[in-house]
Amino acid sequence: MPTAPPTRCARVDCYEMATKRGLCDGHQPEPWRGRPAPSKRYGMSSGTMRSLKRRVAMRDYGCCYVCGGEDADELEHIVPVSQGGAARDLDNLGLIHSEPCHREKTAREALEGSRRAREIKTQSQDRTQ
Repeated sequence: MPTAPPTRCARVDCYEMATKRGLCDGHQPEPWRGRPAPSKRYGMSSGTMRSLKRRVAMRDYGCCYVCGGEDADELEHIVPVSQGGAARDLDNLGLIHSEPCHREKTAREALEGSRRAREIKTQSQDRTQ
């Protein structure tokens, strides 16, 4: 299948070649820019998060709650806070491997969130008709 010819960065006065989304590597947007820090999202300091992670690691012996493998490296809300899960409840916290367990869980949650948003949009459109 033919590919498009390389193009220059879309930013004015930049002559580098575009790599993704029409921009060069130097002008790519910063991931998660504008997203609040965890202390703002969850209402607790990073010290509190580290303390909770230590407590959960001791409770779970460092095992991932998704696959059961050892050496899980991230603290994760089992039920997302956005879906009503408690931010500080130890029963809602578990250790998870960043790859592939956390990435796959995040993808599943994103699909579920998109599905719910479409349902809500459809329901609101049905009410207005």
